[in-house]
Amino acid sequence: MQPLRRSLCGAALLAAAGVRAAPAEPPERRVALVIGNSAYRVGPLKNPTADAQAMAQALRALSFDVSLVQDAPLRELIESFRRFSMDSRGAAVRLIFYAGHGLQVKGRNYLLPVDSEIRAEDEVPAKSADLNELLERLGALPQGINIVILDACRNNPFSGAEILGPDGRRLKFRGATPAGLAPVEAPLGSMVAFSTAPGGVALDNPKEPHSLYTKHLLGVLQTPGLPIEMVFKQVRLSVARETGRVQVPWESSSLTGDFCFKPGPGGGCAVVR
Repeated sequence: MQPLRRSLCGAALLAAAGVRAAPAEPPERRVALVIGNSAYRVGPLKNPTADAQAMAQALRALSFDVSLVQDAPLRELIESFRRFSMDSRGAAVRLIFYAGHGLQVKGRNYLLPVDSEIRAEDEVPAKSADLNELLERLGALPQGINIVILDACRNNPFSGAEILGPDGRRLKFRGATPAGLAPVEAPLGSMVAFSTAPGGVALDNPKEPHSLYTKHLLGVLQTPGLPIEMVFKQVRLSVARETGRVQVPWESSSLTGDFCFKPGPGGGCAVVR
């Protein structure tokens, strides 16, 4: 009992002197914005809201602080991106997952809110969220890494569709926007992952609860120690195999360090040669 008594006395003296043990290092702050848009007025989709719910649950299990947005109209979509850019400034890892409609106009990519009724391609910038602008905003942040995942390369929902004009007449979409999304150059410290290659079209998956891309991403996200580059490589191989190479996921990366969603047994990422 004598050593124990001395130990307790020593601890009491340290506390009385105001000496405290150094606190443990806080874990890195991981934040995510997860958006799923399904209930479009034109071109509704089956999978995105279920994809977003499952992705939010998976990311929370990986220590992300997640904001989940579903079936967002234009104002809510723009505000969610603005708020995320502001609130995540000090985070070590920032992640955005978007499932829904997206299209390109003149080399820029736009993500569509569920209330969009666009009659011509020159209306797109004012009635959607500019992905390139979002990437520029994230790339300007001085610290942390950015991961942007886009399951959004479906066909233009307005192409060939009839929309009621302000006078009640039915109008067809004017313009010839290319299929899919345009390629982007990821800002320094960022990775942008697309569910299919630039100009390609991702497939909705009405017979299953999740899109092909999100299904395979959820399947590998929890692999311990798997570097982020290998996560998306495995997703690409699985999606390409299942679709007979009709859909081939693609990434643009300017990451400068290692990152894995779930640390390995040693606390970091596995070395892949």
